[in-house]
This record gives sequence, C-alpha cells and structure tokens, in this order.
Amino acid sequence: MGQAIEWRDIKYRETFEQEVRGLERRREADPNCTVQDLEGVLTHLYIMDGADWAGRGEVQDIIMAATIAAYEQVIGEWKKSLVAKNAEIVHN
Repeated sequence: MGQAIEWRDIKYRETFEQEVRGLERRREADPNCTVQDLEGVLTHLYIMDGADWAGRGEVQDIIMAATIAAYEQVIGEWKKSLVAKNAEIVHN
C-alpha cells in the first residue's frame, strides 16, 4: 500500500516544485508579469478543476492540484513581499 500512495506524493511534489520554479523564473525574467496575471491564470485553473465533468483521471487530478497549490503559494509569497516592501517605503 505504501508504494501505491508514494507515486502520488512523488508526482504531486515534482509537479508542485516544477511549477513554483517556472513561476519564479517568469517573475524574475518578465518585468510585465504581475500578481494579477498569475491570479488570472489561477482563476482559470479553478474553473478547469471544477469543470471535470468527463473525468481527467487520477494523474491529471494530482497535476491539477499541485499546479493550483503552486500558484497559490507563489501569489501569496509575492503579495507578502509587496506588503513588506510598501511598509519599508512608508517607514523610510
């Protein structure tokens, strides 16, 4: 049973880490990329996730969940950094 769950965890982790790396690279390389851009993609991902009426299958469900989690994390961290940056500007 451990191996049956292990592949799911591995796939989730791999996908999550790959998405986070890709989003961080995009943020660094594309000066036009904004939090709102990522939030728009995240909204689309939520819609795609909810529109699974035909069934994607277990692997695609894992990939979707990990991708959504990666976007949520990167957006959350980006927003925190913007708040901290704005607080620093106000205090200086």
